Amino acid sequence: MPGKGQVELVSVHKNYGNRPAVMDVNLRIPSGAYVCLLGPSGCGKSTTLRMLAGHESVSEGDILMDNRNVTDFSPTQRGTAMMFQSYALFPHMNCLDNVAFGLRIAGMKKSERQDRARELLALVNMQDFAESFPEQLSGGQQQRVALARALITEPDVVLLDEPLSALDPFLRIKMRKELKAIQQKLGLTFVHVTHSQEEAFALADIAVVMEGGKIRQIAPPRTLFERPATPFVAQFIGGHNLLQGRLGQSQAGRIRLELDDNTGGWITDNQVSSDIQPGDALSFSVRCDHLALALPGDALEHEFSLPATIRDIEFQGAFLYVECTTASGESLMAYLPERDCGQWPLQCGDAVVLGWKAEHINLFQQHLA
Repeated sequence: MPGKGQVELVSVHKNYGNRPAVMDVNLRIPSGAYVCLLGPSGCGKSTTLRMLAGHESVSEGDILMDNRNVTDFSPTQRGTAMMFQSYALFPHMNCLDNVAFGLRIAGMKKSERQDRARELLALVNMQDFAESFPEQLSGGQQQRVALARALITEPDVVLLDEPLSALDPFLRIKMRKELKAIQQKLGLTFVHVTHSQEEAFALADIAVVMEGGKIRQIAPPRTLFERPATPFVAQFIGGHNLLQGRLGQSQAGRIRLELDDNTGGWITDNQVSSDIQPGDALSFSVRCDHLALALPGDALEHEFSLPATIRDIEFQGAFLYVECTTASGESLMAYLPERDCGQWPLQCGDAVVLGWKAEHINLFQQHLA
């Protein structure tokens, strides 16, 4: 029998008057998954989360939880619990009473709900702060209490709206590790909204990238990074260069990809979908860490190369961030291991050649207008 916490959104739309906020969202979340909704401000991710919670109505479509249609259910009928960005702890209640509040509303006896609240505080390592009030706690401690309060009603699905955004960078890393550990220990489904690619990659089993109210890609983080489905996804997650080219002749299972500066190389025909024809203009991405850099005239063992000029260099510890401009005005970024740059003192203004292998091209399967 499948576990609890399965979620499905079927053709979900949300309109505010005549303005669409979420359009045709279809998403299936398996039981026990950690899912991150990812995207820039205004993309619809928080609206989608609030519809899952029942705090926003659905204009069209259905929300299913464990094969129940909960579209018109109240928040308390859904088996979900929501942890807000502001944590929303009651300032006049101590931690114990804050955590026990949901059971108090449900009518549980005081001794029983407090015993259960102490168990949840222990789960989040806050058992020593049961009598403390929110104003006496740090941001990370408040977050732990808010998580314990969300978990005490034993939800099947926990919804988190940018829960780490108010924390400093060091604490953010620490807390995301704790969130993941608790989710895995309890085996619950977590749906987590964030605008941070790093956060989503660290936490998610499944990442969902949204733009303009629509889902642009659903994939595990590694697939999202290695094979972004659209130029927007590649640009948003970062670490990718966007380029344009045109398909040329084909021979022996290979197709010529011509670049805008009259250079090019060969890719395999299985890299290209059947609806893209010779002569079609298209775009593709190459990861910054897959770009090699050499002096003009030096050998580059790569199928593709572009002459360029170094415009900026930043030391980033283990690697150098090098920004270059091609003759056609394209800006390309390379991440070069710092250990490989010691014999070549890179300087802004240097003429260089950027190269990459055909296997590292991520071709977007849609021709340009």
